[in-house]
Formats: sequence, C-alpha cells, structure tokens
Amino acid sequence: MTKMDKNSAFSRRAVLKAGGALVVSVGMPIGLDTVIGINAANAQGARPPLTPDQLSSYIAVNADGSVSAFFGKADMAQGLYAGIGQIVAEELDVPFESVTVIMGNTASSVNQGGASGSTGIQLGGKQMRMAAAEARRVLVEMAAAKLGVGADTLKVNDGVVSDGSKSTTYAELIGGRYFNVPLDWNKEYGNGLYAPGKAKPKDYREHKIVGQPLKRDDIAPKVYCQQDFVTDVKVPGMVHGRVIRPPVAGATPVSVDESSIKDIPGAKVVRDKDLLGVVADNEWNAIKAAQALKVEWSQAQPPFVDNAGAVYDHIRKADVRKRTVEKENGNVDEAFKSAARVIEAEYEWPFQSHASMGPGCGVVAINGDEATVWTGSPKPHYCRDGVAALLGMSADKVEAHSFAGSGAYGRNDAGEACMEAAVLARAVGKPVRVQYMRSQGTGWDPKGPASIHRARAAVDASGKVVAYEYASKGFSRLDMNSNESKPWDVLAGHLLGVALKSGDAFGAPAESYAFDNKRLSWETIAPLLDRASPLRTSHLRDPVGPQIHFASESFMDEVAAALEVDPVEFRLRHVKDARDIAVIKAAAEKAGWQTRPSPRRDQTGTKVSGRGIAYAQRGGTRVAVVAEVDVDRASGKIWARKFTVAHDCGQIINPNTLKQTIEGNVIQGTSRTLWEEVAFDRKNVTSVDWVTYPILDITEAPQTIDVVLINHPELAPTGAGEPSSRPIAAAIGNAIFDATGVRLRRVPFTPDKVRAAFS
Repeated sequence: MTKMDKNSAFSRRAVLKAGGALVVSVGMPIGLDTVIGINAANAQGARPPLTPDQLSSYIAVNADGSVSAFFGKADMAQGLYAGIGQIVAEELDVPFESVTVIMGNTASSVNQGGASGSTGIQLGGKQMRMAAAEARRVLVEMAAAKLGVGADTLKVNDGVVSDGSKSTTYAELIGGRYFNVPLDWNKEYGNGLYAPGKAKPKDYREHKIVGQPLKRDDIAPKVYCQQDFVTDVKVPGMVHGRVIRPPVAGATPVSVDESSIKDIPGAKVVRDKDLLGVVADNEWNAIKAAQALKVEWSQAQPPFVDNAGAVYDHIRKADVRKRTVEKENGNVDEAFKSAARVIEAEYEWPFQSHASMGPGCGVVAINGDEATVWTGSPKPHYCRDGVAALLGMSADKVEAHSFAGSGAYGRNDAGEACMEAAVLARAVGKPVRVQYMRSQGTGWDPKGPASIHRARAAVDASGKVVAYEYASKGFSRLDMNSNESKPWDVLAGHLLGVALKSGDAFGAPAESYAFDNKRLSWETIAPLLDRASPLRTSHLRDPVGPQIHFASESFMDEVAAALEVDPVEFRLRHVKDARDIAVIKAAAEKAGWQTRPSPRRDQTGTKVSGRGIAYAQRGGTRVAVVAEVDVDRASGKIWARKFTVAHDCGQIINPNTLKQTIEGNVIQGTSRTLWEEVAFDRKNVTSVDWVTYPILDITEAPQTIDVVLINHPELAPTGAGEPSSRPIAAAIGNAIFDATGVRLRRVPFTPDKVRAAFS
C-alpha cells in the first residue's frame, strides 16, 4: 500500500539519496548528452527551486526507484494519501506500493491550499496527475535516447521502460537526481494552483490502479499509537504556554498581579498589548499559573444578546451589510401577486463549534530571523504565512511542519494556537508550545455562523408551483477568513491591535430545481463583537451548506406535503440535471422507498418512525440521502437509525476511502443536526465542555449507513470531503415530519425541543 510521510523533518534533498541533479534541456531531443550530472555540489544551488513551475516540486524518483510525491495539501484523515498515491502510480506506471506521498511540510511542497473545499482530489489530484504524466513523458524520452529506439516503441511496467528486447529503469535514468523540467504554471497559489507539462494524462480506459479499493496505511499507526500528533511534539528548550481569556468578551487586561504566580516554579507572565499569557517549564505549572494569575479586566459592555435563542430575532432586525442575488429568472414578485396559494416557512440554524476531540496545539521556535512551526492546521502553508506576518519575517524564513491534529473541519483553533505560540516565543526567547484547554477549544474557536432562512412558493389554481424564492440572512462565513495567513484573521492579531478586515460571504442552495420564476439570495450582518470575539465566524465543514440545504430541502418537503405529493416524486418533477435525477432515484431505490405523501397516517402511540429524503450539489458532486428515524414522543429522543446515501463525484479514485469519507460526513452531520448548538449569555460563550456542548455519542450512531457510489470514470473527479454532510439535516427533519406530522424548523433537534414541539 502507498506509504505516507507527513511528519518527517526533511528537505527534498534528503529523499534523493544518490546525490546529483538532473538538468533536462527542454525543446531538444532528450538524451544523455543533455544530462549534466552534479554530485554534492547541488547543495550549493544546483537543486531546482521549490516553485510551482518546476516538475521537481511535485515528483522525485529515488535512488532505489521508489517515487516521492510532494503534495501541498493535507490529509484530514479522509484517505487522501491513498488517492494521491494511486493517481501518481497510475500515471507513472509504477507499483502503488512504491509511492510515498509527502504532505504538509512547507520546505518540501508548494502551497496547494491545504485541506480546503473538498479539493484534495478535485484540484490537488488534478495537478499531481499532470505532474506525474509529465515525469513519465520525460523518462520515456530519456529511455528512448539511452536505448536508441523511438519513444513510441516503449512501454512502461512497474518503472521498467522496455521495447520488448532492451530495457532500462527509472532508477537508472534519474534515480536520486532532480528533474529540472519547467511546467506551465498559472501563477496561482492555493486551491487554484495548476501547472501542467506537455504530457497528456492517460485515458480512463487505461487505468489499472485508479478506481481500485486499495487500503490506507495511516489507520494502524494511529490505532497503535505509532504516529505522532502535534500534541506529541517536543523541542529542546521548549516551554509551555497558556493564553488568558477575559470573563467578558471584549474586555482587555488593565493590570496584572505577577506576584500571584510567584510560588509556581518557572512561571512567567507574558503580555504583548492585549495578548496576555503565561509560560512555565512544564505543562502543569503553566496550567496552574493560568488559573492563579490575578488580572484586572476593563469594564467592557457585555456584547452579546441574552442567549442563543434570542440571536434569531437579532438577525431578523439587524441591518444588512451585504446582499447578493445568486440566481434569478422570470418575474418572481409578479408571480406571487397572482398566485392562488402561497406556501411560506422560516428556518433557524445556530452558531456551532468545530468541537474537535482535543483543543488546538502548536509549537513555535524562533532562531534569529528564522522560525519553525509545528502545527495541526489543515493549511500549513497559510499557517507559516501567518506566523511570518505576526513576527515580521519573510515567509521564506519560516518553515511549517504539518502533523495530525485532534480534528479539523474547516477553520478550527489549530492555527490560532500557533499564532499565539509565536507571540509568546518572541517574548521569552525560547520555543513555546501552546495547548488550549477544553473550555478554550469549544469556547473560543471560530464558529460556524448562526442564520435564518426564508422560503416561499407560489402555486396556481392547478397545483403547479409557478414561483420559488429562497433567502438566507446571517453572520458571514468569512468574518474571519478561511485560513490564518493574515493577522486580522486570528485572535493574536486582534489582541495586538491590528486593523480589522471582516469579510462578507454566505451562499445559496446548490440544486437544479427548475421553476418559471425563481430567486435565490443571501444577506450578511455585522458580528456581535468585531474584535477578539468567541463568536467570530468562519468556515466549518461544508461552510453554510448544511443550514442552507436544511432550509431549502425541508421546504421542498413542505411544498410536497401541502400538495399531497410524494417527496421523491415532487423532486423528480422539478429537478432537471440528469446526474441529480440519478442520485435521487438511486437513493430511493436502495432505501426501498414506497411512494406516498408525508406524513404517515398509520402510526399511533409514543414511538413512531419515518423516512425523509434530501439532495444537494456541491462543487460538481451530487448527493441524495434517505434518512430513516425512530422518534420517542414522550422523551423527545430521535434516533437516526439508517441512512442511504447515493453519491456521484465523477471519477472514483478509491471507492474504499470514498465510502469511509461519506460515513464520516453522515456521523458529523447527524451530530450537528441532533445536538450541536453554541450556548452563550450576554457576557461570553458558555459552551465550554462536552456537557454544555454535547455531540453525538456512540450509542446514538446510526445502525446502518448504506452507500451507493455512482462512478463516472469519463468525468473529472470532484470533491467528497463535504458534500454528503450537506443534505443530512433536511433528510432527518423530513423523516421526523413523516413520522409525526410535526415540522421542526430550528436545529438542533434536542429532546427538550422535540418534546416542546409535540406538546
């Protein structure tokens, strides 16, 4: 199986054991006379630069013929190592087992965006496919020159290039030396980076490795405690840091009594403007110092509304900061004026925490004008950039090493820990490890935004839906940007007083419902507190996708119920995209869907069951989900017992890891639907542990998750890391309505809210 290497502190040079560099003259026939061998002198600058326009930035053939693939993204436990390894092995015609995918070290890979937007395969894999294809082209032409035959007569099998009578190997051609082949880079960094060569990748009909359910090798090391996490990093001379948060959000330290920690060995106070922390020689002393330190805080006006429930009225009444119409056709307003019937509903979604199983952790060491970062951030290149910006260094003087963290579902607190470690390290002149406490991890991570969603449909006298309008209003998903590269997007920068740059973004339903008159729009409002807020909002897995589609797909069921039409039949009447139709039909068929309107009319008693469907698009991927739930009316407890997921993400690279990713989406989506809501009062966030911020536990997990994978090998692969989380809330809500006849329009569906709805 493909090896993974994420934690090694090495340069690309260390991988190429044989020494020397290969310089290939492009535009001329490639032969040995064009190869300039350079041995140890490559340390003096012969190595090609680590830039996106160099083939060596992505692919290396090692001295033993194995292949290193340098990948500028990060695997957040979804099996990306295997998928990228398969793509590279396929294009190079080498065994899958011979490829090592190396991610996340900024010294060995260019910035391809990190874990972001379900683009690991869709965009990152696209680039690695082109790089591997180009490497194969160059190697075959080199082999042709060496063997004295035409390149078109050669075939490659397991890294051996042969015309049937003569052969050579990749290792003999270039093993341990560097490609120096330019690529046609589009001058973008991040997710949009694309740098193809001259080669065309294989036709999908030639694929032997891509599409196979090959197993990952990153599971066993985690289970058997053989893999280091970022929390395991230890650096010589390192001290432990804690950052002190105010009791009232927005308050700043007025005075600090440093004598309050004088009896704690090695403890020291660090204050840089409004960033207040402590360091100590061991972690327990840092914890004790943080708890014992006496601080006088400014008299800040409590910035929030009374509670989480009151936030929805605030959103309704708040001034609009930005409005965008994403889609409009026909004349919506006129169609509603002439409607025989109007169906309307409003839905509510709370602030939610990333609730990673462990809070953020980061280590920063500063050595003169250089720094090193050890991070669990999903975006290590941006983490490097953020540390550089805070320290006033050039980004090329900072190196970030990526480690597995405790969970990453977007912009969590992993990068924040590194930024604050950098500030503390600068102050004390030693490497600093910042480890947040549970209360900080849930209380102070960037949040998924709270929002309201309004939908209405105009129906004519014949029962035809003639107009549809959908509008979201809420806090921006980019109040803080989706990465930590800029000081104004991290708590440390806020506390140091940088000028703020809050962004505005939300979204609209992604679907293919066709109505003669249709309008989809969104509005954002200002944050409750603009600086150093525990309710600052940013990306949480599938940013705003679950709440948007909870509302839009719940409303489609409401319209179907009002018209007494089966929910699947209603969707198939109006959905026009052929692939969308296919996933809806596949999910319904696999689930054994029986055609009838909702709700059920054949159940009595306190325990009832129901089924619901929802569907969505995301970035080219299509997903339909059927949820089957059991409802206890007396206790209010919901068990999402079974899910059937039909999933179309174009070409499937590895069905095994794809299925596992979908299952993870379903579990987290169910947790966010049934339990997750950030609680707060006027002063601060009060969700500070697993009691005050509960998540789905193992006893509540679904009994069954059936997955139907629809493969389109003729199409480019699209993302899978998030799309199947998008329809979960609506599918569960629709199933609850089917079981009970009661429509729940506010997430989460906790037992107390369900009981209240039934009373």
